[in-house]
Amino acid sequence: MRQAHPNDLRARLQAARVLVVGDSMLDQYLFGDVERISPEAPVPVVRVRRQEERLGGAANVALNVKALGPSVTLITVVGDDEPARKLESLLKARAVDSLLGRDPKLFTCVKLRVIGRSQQLVRVDFENQPDHEVLSGMLADFARIVPQYDAVLFSDYGKGGLTHIPRMIELARAAGKPVLVDPKGDDYRRYAGATVVTPNRSELAQVIGAWQSEGELHERAETLRRDRQLAALLLTRSEEGMSLFDEAGHVSVAAQAREVFDVTGAGDTVIATLAAMLAAGLTLREAMPVANRAGGIVVGKFGTATVSYEELFD
Repeated sequence: MRQAHPNDLRARLQAARVLVVGDSMLDQYLFGDVERISPEAPVPVVRVRRQEERLGGAANVALNVKALGPSVTLITVVGDDEPARKLESLLKARAVDSLLGRDPKLFTCVKLRVIGRSQQLVRVDFENQPDHEVLSGMLADFARIVPQYDAVLFSDYGKGGLTHIPRMIELARAAGKPVLVDPKGDDYRRYAGATVVTPNRSELAQVIGAWQSEGELHERAETLRRDRQLAALLLTRSEEGMSLFDEAGHVSVAAQAREVFDVTGAGDTVIATLAAMLAAGLTLREAMPVANRAGGIVVGKFGTATVSYEELFD
């Protein structure tokens, strides 16, 4: 990474603007004590002591961007239900600007996690798959505001909110904005033209197949990058760090040596940090080690969490 003076970088981050688009959800947590096994079935009984709600999905990505200093706007579609109202309230409480589309046919996605003895015991998902394109009505809003931002980030959780992502990428690139995509699924044709796509190991294996060597990985990743017209492909490799494939070749960074407590939302933090740094004027190769450091910090926290500027650069 270029050795920018911290004060200079901080000022650039605070002046930057990032637009986040994608599938948002409400993360709910039930924390309790486990003291016995249920007589009804061989499962633990959790006596709930505390409840907590957090922003999830694209909303968590937007919050991670804001935590580093840039202004951020979230474009997302939610249902006309109580979880949507809670999500909107959390966004306002965290001062995250948003354009929320409301679809009465959509259930706002909720992920409920039950925690006992500092461990996740079960996750319950509440959602439905829309039978129509839920973000199509917001294309005009996207086209209108995208020139105002320094970077555009798409958070694809496969919930149906980004069916029109090819058109959005086209509009963002036409406006000269770097485009970052956190992908889902095995069809990367829909991400054609993006600046960088950030799969993890299992996500990339869905697309290029399992690799048996570094050489095979490099060859397949470069073929995918070239065929899908991506400026770069950033592979997040957990304990193996990160690998970036771009027109200049390949570069890797080692994982940060930290105790891993919870990987929930780590990918959100990584791509949010990349977007913030690109919006502040860093190149991808300069931004990658910063994002790697952010990922190493956030896995030491519980649940969906953020990383501050001070934590990154202390």
